[in-house]
Amino acid sequence: MKLSDFDFDLPEELIATRPVRPRPAARLLVAEGAAIRDAHVRDLGQWLRPGDRLVLNDTKVIPARLSGLRHREGSEAGARIEVTLLEPDGQGQWGALIKPLKKLREGEVVAFAAGLSAVLVAKSEGQGLLRFNLEGDDFDAALAEAGAMPLPPYIAAKRPADAQDHEDYQTVFARNKGAVAAPTASLHFDEALLAALRGQGIEMTHVTLHVGAGTFLPVKVEDVTTHKMHAEWGEVSEKAAAEIAATRAAGGRIIPVGTTALRLIETASRETGEIAPWQGETDIFIYPGFTFRATDALMTNFHLPKSTLMMLVSALMGKDRMARVYEHAIAEKYRFFSYGDASLLIPE
Repeated sequence: MKLSDFDFDLPEELIATRPVRPRPAARLLVAEGAAIRDAHVRDLGQWLRPGDRLVLNDTKVIPARLSGLRHREGSEAGARIEVTLLEPDGQGQWGALIKPLKKLREGEVVAFAAGLSAVLVAKSEGQGLLRFNLEGDDFDAALAEAGAMPLPPYIAAKRPADAQDHEDYQTVFARNKGAVAAPTASLHFDEALLAALRGQGIEMTHVTLHVGAGTFLPVKVEDVTTHKMHAEWGEVSEKAAAEIAATRAAGGRIIPVGTTALRLIETASRETGEIAPWQGETDIFIYPGFTFRATDALMTNFHLPKSTLMMLVSALMGKDRMARVYEHAIAEKYRFFSYGDASLLIPE
């Protein structure tokens, strides 16, 4: 398989920079077997059956993007420094993408708004390690005031994040802090739609995968099988695993909402072929030829050309089938990427 096998031409105007409102008003392309139908997310229940189970990623996006000024001892504030937090190291420090990293020396301080500052502890592999002056609730409060939502590069290149993104780029069931990118298929749900689906007999299970900035890294190898995936921390609890197993045993379908939920439950099913409680870092890479052990269908947004997520949906539906799905989506002017429309992919 070549990287070019997953390429396609996407008109620039189809890249969404804001979501539609209300959330379930987004369009929904339903690909079931050979058929393609046009609908809206609010119609999702038409393609679900009582006893089906949606798997939702309840990770919470932190306002991980910070802008500050470098402070060098004996001089006034210097260059502006842009920081995107990645993940804590468990010792009160954060890995971060820093621009421009080369202008910041180890031991130097960067001052942000809301009384928040950080010292650069170390540099490694193009990233920095930061130690902040605040901890716990004080850190969370300052970050909420000083930080911006870490919008994907293809949105951030068109406009800066603003106050509206604090609501728009967060799911209504987010509860476990740690993501620096949203599980975007879940952004289409509001409380009314969730309640309507439950009333229809659709079950729901929450898992947690803290989506990392690596989700936006491009694939740089032509032979896609040699690509190395980034690692992300996730957890499938005993309760979640039991719920998914019970649904499979009863003949219901398991439908992850988003590729993050899918990657997590497939990781938790690798060892024995059956879903099991799991916690840790996953770097699972799903491309055509992959054997799905926990997934019957997938709700997901429309993905970037030549991305690992395009490979994932091609693994589920077939490469030629997905090519036709995306041709239809482009012809019908579906909105693409994180703030765009959704698809429901039901393989034969």
